[in-house]
Amino acid sequence: MLELLKRYWGTINRPSVHFSLGFLTIGGFIAGVIFWGSFNTALEAANTEAFCTGCHEMRNNVYQELQTTIHFSNRSGVRAKCSDCHVPHDWTNKIARKMQASKEVWGKIFGTIDTREKFEENRLRLAQHEWERLKSNNSLECRNCHNYDSMDFTRQSPRAQAMHSKYLESKEKTCIDCHKGIAHRLPDLHGAALP
Repeated sequence: MLELLKRYWGTINRPSVHFSLGFLTIGGFIAGVIFWGSFNTALEAANTEAFCTGCHEMRNNVYQELQTTIHFSNRSGVRAKCSDCHVPHDWTNKIARKMQASKEVWGKIFGTIDTREKFEENRLRLAQHEWERLKSNNSLECRNCHNYDSMDFTRQSPRAQAMHSKYLESKEKTCIDCHKGIAHRLPDLHGAALP
């Protein structure tokens, strides 16, 4: 094994006998573009609603709940898909979220939430993770669509006007502090320690 590694290292460390430096540079550039295009295409494919609802754990639980909310069906016809709320839009935060989400694949592989009963048992824990994530990034995903500066307070209820004026401008609270359960049913919160 060690001999094989030495031979391989010698091959890649030796100057090219058959190809010019220009060819290797252009070839490396083209390979990089192909890799980047493939990587980005796969990343965007993993942000589609079809991908997110591809496993029955999501399709039969949270996706069913989303379909009954204003984020799914509304007078303007704008629909939020899973990645709009659960994946940041800017590239750096998106990659960080995707790496974090790769741990969630274990839930699928090991059957942590493969039945409705198991999902309900874990619902509070899963929701708390998501609430903590949104709290820590100042509800970034919410703010990708909902801009405080664009809010028309005259079209909001008096209570909403007061809360939005007080908390959003002062940065004292963030969207998720008041809007838990906006797109999915709230878990049983009896005895739960909320942030």
